[in-house]
Amino acid sequence: MIITVFRSRLDQDSTSEYGPVAAQMVELATAMPGFVSVKGFVADDGERCTIVEFDSWQHHDAWASHPEHRMAQQRGRDTFYTTYDLKVAEVERHLSFATDTEGETSK
Repeated sequence: MIITVFRSRLDQDSTSEYGPVAAQMVELATAMPGFVSVKGFVADDGERCTIVEFDSWQHHDAWASHPEHRMAQQRGRDTFYTTYDLKVAEVERHLSFATDTEGETSK
């Protein structure tokens, strides 16, 4: 699995324009082959974090280089972000834990 962690801070003057573009990028990612998940978070200090997972480098790279995504990336640099930090990594280990509805634990 390939994970992208995108941390950013928005320029306050572009927040109203950002929402529709971000929603469009989530829609694009979820429609791409190999898509696994996407989650977005906003911290109390305004930093944003988006985590996107794809099942392979091939599928990740197709999403990363998609023309609509490339245009949104450029718009982000030109308009939306005051800072951003991007990390892409291949998962070497994955552990999970969940408690089911009957109170049993699975590992």
